[in-house]
Amino acid sequence: MHIDHIGIAVKDLQQAIDTYKKILNRPCLKTETVESEKVETAFFQTGESKVELLGPTDSSSVIQKFIDKKGEGIHHVAFEVEDIKQEIKRLAGEGFTILNEQPKPGADNKLVAFLHPKDNHGVLVELCQTRSANEG
Repeated sequence: MHIDHIGIAVKDLQQAIDTYKKILNRPCLKTETVESEKVETAFFQTGESKVELLGPTDSSSVIQKFIDKKGEGIHHVAFEVEDIKQEIKRLAGEGFTILNEQPKPGADNKLVAFLHPKDNHGVLVELCQTRSANEG
């Protein structure tokens, strides 16, 4: 596994894109909306890993709820895995609380699953695997 990306919750995605363009001294790699999660994303490539900015598209978005509770900031750390279903099974067997037992489509052509922060010293952990052509 390696760190695929760090997700940062932001109130205003365009403002955050402008900020991170200056910080990272590079353009935004791409933007994408994930309708099912009510979130818009922007990615910046930083070597092998990326920074993902997450802006809510609706007041019921998980990201909006996170911002309301904790303010803007780091939302999750995502680790790229080769076989997400196997990792879910392995980590559940190790006692971790899996928030979604079946991987679901996420941004950046990934299948994703999350581990509850209570088991990870307060950090929401995302497992992600690049989707093949036959995976939804």
